Amino acid sequence: MPIDWKHEIRQRLVELKLEPTREAEIVEELAQHLDDRYKELLASGATPEECVRAALLELSESELLARELRRVERTVSREPVVLGSRRKNMIGDLWQDLRYGVRSLRKNPAFTAIAVITLALGIGANTAIFSVVNGVLLRPLPFPEPDRLVMVHGISLQASQDQSPLCEADFLEWKSQNQVFESLAAFSSNRFNYTGGESPEQIEGAWVTADFFSTIGIQPALGRGFLPGEDMPGAPQTVVVSDKFWRLHLGSNPNVIDQQITLNARAFTIIGVMQPGFLFPERDTELWAAERLAPTRRGPFYMWGVGRLGPGATLDRAKSEVDLIARRVQDQINSPTRDWTWTSVSLAERIVGKIRPALLVLLAAVFFVLLIACANIANLLLARATAREKEMSVRIALGASRARLLRQLLTESLLLAAIGATAGLPLAIWGVRLLVALSPADFPRLQEISIDGRVLGVTVLVAMACGLIFGLAPALQSSRLNLNESLKEGGRSADGSGRRRMRSALVVTEIAFSLMLLVGAGLMVKSFMKLQSVSPGFKSDHILTMHLTLPRARYDSKEKINSYNQQLIERVTAVRGVESAGLSISLPPDHLEVSDSFSIEGKERPPGSTEPFVPIVMTSPEYFTALGVQLLRGRGFDANDKQSSTPVVIITQTLAERYFPDESPIGKRLKIGGAERPRNPWMEIVGVVGDVKYSGLDAQPEPAYYLPLAQNVWGASYLVVRASLNPTSLVPALREQIWELDKDIPIANLATMDQLLSESVAVPRFRTLLLGIFAALALVLASAGTYGVISYSVTQRTHEIGIRMALGARARDVSKLVIRQGMILALIGVAIGLAASLALTRLMESLLFEVSTTDSATFAGVAALLSVVSVLACWIPARRASRVDPMAALRCE
Repeated sequence: MPIDWKHEIRQRLVELKLEPTREAEIVEELAQHLDDRYKELLASGATPEECVRAALLELSESELLARELRRVERTVSREPVVLGSRRKNMIGDLWQDLRYGVRSLRKNPAFTAIAVITLALGIGANTAIFSVVNGVLLRPLPFPEPDRLVMVHGISLQASQDQSPLCEADFLEWKSQNQVFESLAAFSSNRFNYTGGESPEQIEGAWVTADFFSTIGIQPALGRGFLPGEDMPGAPQTVVVSDKFWRLHLGSNPNVIDQQITLNARAFTIIGVMQPGFLFPERDTELWAAERLAPTRRGPFYMWGVGRLGPGATLDRAKSEVDLIARRVQDQINSPTRDWTWTSVSLAERIVGKIRPALLVLLAAVFFVLLIACANIANLLLARATAREKEMSVRIALGASRARLLRQLLTESLLLAAIGATAGLPLAIWGVRLLVALSPADFPRLQEISIDGRVLGVTVLVAMACGLIFGLAPALQSSRLNLNESLKEGGRSADGSGRRRMRSALVVTEIAFSLMLLVGAGLMVKSFMKLQSVSPGFKSDHILTMHLTLPRARYDSKEKINSYNQQLIERVTAVRGVESAGLSISLPPDHLEVSDSFSIEGKERPPGSTEPFVPIVMTSPEYFTALGVQLLRGRGFDANDKQSSTPVVIITQTLAERYFPDESPIGKRLKIGGAERPRNPWMEIVGVVGDVKYSGLDAQPEPAYYLPLAQNVWGASYLVVRASLNPTSLVPALREQIWELDKDIPIANLATMDQLLSESVAVPRFRTLLLGIFAALALVLASAGTYGVISYSVTQRTHEIGIRMALGARARDVSKLVIRQGMILALIGVAIGLAASLALTRLMESLLFEVSTTDSATFAGVAALLSVVSVLACWIPARRASRVDPMAALRCE
């Protein structure tokens, strides 16, 4: 033979994926036929090259292949499928399907690139967000049997906050009456002045009881934890340090156990170094010091309880027990009211409960983006299926079963999804890093976010689901071809009404989903804008803040603390560029240190009620001027408000309006607490100032009052400096003045007030930004889907458009026809999306600030935006349709 006829034949039979026996018989028969034809043509005088071309041309005719295949089909009986058998190897067939799918995708690089990019964006975004959800919500806490760990705290029905801490007496009472918990502990976050380095530092730490580490279930990597009794008065002061502190400040010294470090001007003995990654109770906790429990009264309230449930105990039983103990305590102290109690909540819920709604909303949003991406790819596959009708028809004519074609097409879809997932994985890794970098500082469990085996497994499942979602419908359509209709089209692909309806339904779905995301993002943006526009109650520009803590060991009297505060203000005020400076134990917008009840002289509370529970802020006289708080009535604090003078108080506008509605509060008296604290002195109201936000910008205005720091001495305070120039430029001069006064006082939390205001809204800004990005991506995908469907429709209707224009239709009429087709789909999608949004946005209620979940302006604006984008998506194909040449269109077949 002049050429290898069998090789040529096998190349043409690859797509049929025949059984080896069938293929061998066909190849043998056709090879003999082609060789005979070659010899016949050669005998007639044709050149060898002409003979080869003529023979191969006959081989290209599908009727020859079909005739031979039908002959073989009649003689070869079907055999059952046996995995691994030579007759019909399913693994081999799958390998053939994959090879053919790869070749098919390589033949259409534009389609493949668009589909892979779309899938990579959708799957990558889903993987990144699921990584966050997995690390924060799904992954167990990094403690032994974390489901047994429970937090215990108080609830005051009259307080503005949902949770309140315990006092030492409460903890000891709970511990003595406990019957549910295997072990109990208490802790309080605190700052420690560390003076063992080159310069004094303020280290985040916690005071804990002796059973703290055993309750959590984690022991130090070096040394030991606390022993029973080390939290009692008279015990040596001991501390456990974190792995980070050990490495940064102690040089990773393995012999550090029993060495001493100076904290708060006192010597603490290091008894242990914690394991790497132990971050509790706060993410930045670096020290755990043994608290000395010596309750002399019921208060102050600063401790949080943590317990490990005993075997078989439940959270509900724990709630019942702590509530019962709280009622017994009320009886012991003769509490006149029963408006407070204790409760239990799982430790995991305490840590991540506040962030859960936002993460679930983001996960739903990114899932909608993936569905829109799948709808886009399904539309592309439907268009591609129309172009492949002739191929599918020939394969069916040659004996391929519909199930065989369906399997092949689904294999191609799954292969496409796998490629998209592979391309999306680097995007997911980059996305996780970006999410961690953009996350607020107080985002829980941030260090545990990563792409692990569970995330990869979910990614594989998502990819497979995507392949089935966008591939099933086009595959079913392609496998249900009408051979007579397809083959008599003369080479022009037929676009059936079923495919048109399916493409239209997919566009409607895309628009509905994108509208839902846009509505959610619109509500979040409006909420965030309202939050940013909230007045904090002072002038925030040109203010520098920092936190200073005086060690009790050296500042062990009220006189020493007052003397230091007075000298500090004098020194800071003398710095060039400083307009005023003041001290306060709390700092807006969300650093509130103390809240307590108060009673008003001469005013009886209603029966069964208790004294109101409000924030208390101790300040120096210059604080209001430095912060820019408006004085509404009376006077501010001055140098005459000393320890020996009459106790005075300044109240806020809301307190004055609520408790002195028809009279002037100036000259009236109030005191901290009620009848249960008869020794507390009455304080004269000397002034009224504007409301200031201390519980967050999203908190409602609440009553509060101020006490002079000189009369109510506090060892830790914020320094507030108002400058006439850029406040950060004053840092070196201020640091010099502070350390000249006391070189062992660390400067912590150095920030401008504008930075503090920005940080206070970091969480809503983070979730608004992410939801906005997902909504924008959904809008782009939906508009691209609309454009693709309308553009393809114009291509399919070129012949019809040519006839219309030949019969007198104007370009404007054609444009209207095309745009009307697209806008009908868009309006249906908008209507469905609005209805769904009305139901789903209610789930976002807890995330919104002063914005209704059914805000009409947002709904109307989003509907208008999506309609305009849909018009633009339809306008480009409409413009192309209006420029069709009638004569060229009529010749188009």
